[in-house]
Amino acid sequence: MDKDLEKRIEELSARCERNSVVTSTGFLTMAEQMEVSAWANRLTDVALHLDGGDELCERKCAFFLPYWMEEADFDPAEYIHAVKATAFFGTPSHRDYMGAALALGIRREWIGDFRVVDDAAYIFCLPTVEKLLTDELTQAGRVSLKTASIPLSEVPKPERKVKKLTFTVKSLRLDAVAGGMFGLSRTAASELIRAGAATLNYVQCLHVDAPIHEGDVISLRGWGKGAVTSLGGQSRKDRTFLEAEIYL
Repeated sequence: MDKDLEKRIEELSARCERNSVVTSTGFLTMAEQMEVSAWANRLTDVALHLDGGDELCERKCAFFLPYWMEEADFDPAEYIHAVKATAFFGTPSHRDYMGAALALGIRREWIGDFRVVDDAAYIFCLPTVEKLLTDELTQAGRVSLKTASIPLSEVPKPERKVKKLTFTVKSLRLDAVAGGMFGLSRTAASELIRAGAATLNYVQCLHVDAPIHEGDVISLRGWGKGAVTSLGGQSRKDRTFLEAEIYL
């Protein structure tokens, strides 16, 4: 884990425990979320909750909840806001919206997902930059924008399309599972992994024998990304059944 991030979450968790208040980071990448989740396993008097505004967000803030708060009582709308940017006479890309927001001097960790739907972008953000976005985000590329704050509940939820598959592997290691998920031989998958083309839970992995568990997300550059959704029993030939979802 990055030393600055580790120091930050140590400070936030300690402040949460000391003052019995909710504390939080800015928006984290999915790799950072995995690292923070692993680090938080040591916590006893505070709980970690990851939230980006809704359940489909990829970038999320790490919230530390005091002993008196149940996770079910946490309301993301108190800590994360949403801005809708509507385009006129054009259709800016995700990159255009992102570039325009960052050009305002907003740091990447202050804004979460950009959800582009038709002629609008829905931007998850920290409350501290909401007014800057609504006042100053007036153009993306060469296209004019009209921005306004909206409730989180009004942000449309995209439908994630996946292809489900079942296959067997001789051993639960990265090269075997990646090969099964993406229709490659174990040898071909191994070569790609060693070449730096694979990520395991959003972190580059060069180890062909890295152990795979249920819930792991595997990406292979040029072939796709997917998740292991279930580990089943053994076949007669002593191979393990797996179920996976490939993101389309």
